Amino acid sequence: MNYAELFQVKPGSKVKLDKIDPYFAAKYENKPAADAKLEKYTQKLRDLQYLLYAEGQRSLLICLQGLDTSGKDGSINHVLGAMNPQGTRVHGFKAPSREEAAHDFLWRIEQRTPAKGEVVIFNRSHYEDVLVVRVHNLVPDKVWSKRYDLINAFEKSLAANGTHILKFFLHISKDEQLRRFKQRLDDPQRRWKISEADYEERKFWKNYQEAYQDALSQTSTKHAPWFVIPANHKWFRNLVISRIVAESLESLEMKFPEPTVNIKDIKRKYHVAEKEKDRTR
Repeated sequence: MNYAELFQVKPGSKVKLDKIDPYFAAKYENKPAADAKLEKYTQKLRDLQYLLYAEGQRSLLICLQGLDTSGKDGSINHVLGAMNPQGTRVHGFKAPSREEAAHDFLWRIEQRTPAKGEVVIFNRSHYEDVLVVRVHNLVPDKVWSKRYDLINAFEKSLAANGTHILKFFLHISKDEQLRRFKQRLDDPQRRWKISEADYEERKFWKNYQEAYQDALSQTSTKHAPWFVIPANHKWFRNLVISRIVAESLESLEMKFPEPTVNIKDIKRKYHVAEKEKDRTR
């Protein structure tokens, strides 16, 4: 099964989230079955990220979007945490600061994009400016509706400069979100993550679904595809994301750079000399 094709939003297609089952788990019946495969792909991620860093010719940008409790933090911890911190960064976007709000909405995003050889994960992203602002009427329709084209142009520019872009929408059901809220309330170590505002935001569920459907439909492109990930089962969500990221990196056919020194000369100069010393000791 080709997971990238199965979950990708085809460019030009219309997304209907109510037609996508958030409980879908392919052939996997439980967490142990999925974890066996997950280990394979996390190891691949570790190796491929090291290769990306060593090659230093391109970068990877991963955007994670989803409603509260959909698993953005969990995806980072369980899947992308396999990568070496030396070559990765995670950045979360909250409400813009006064300085950020004084600029174009993409200004703060551009400053956080990955350098060559780097993996950057956006926990929420520039898409908040066609989601939250739309649902809560923070800017007029004529403003946010033009941002789809601006986002597409921005991502096309990144891709042209060697940034590989993968965007994941973590799709959960309304009842699963409520169940996870209750889990937070019942867990002393996670109560700090919950607020009454989280419950109030559920009133806008339908509005968010519509906003996401439009964003996914209008900004999934060949160079920056969206993937709708069934996320009611955390273990399946982790497996799918890790597999898509690993296989996408693998498709780049990266290579280690050639050494910048003469390997034979160094071996002869240092290692042969050391062997001679050992013989005379």
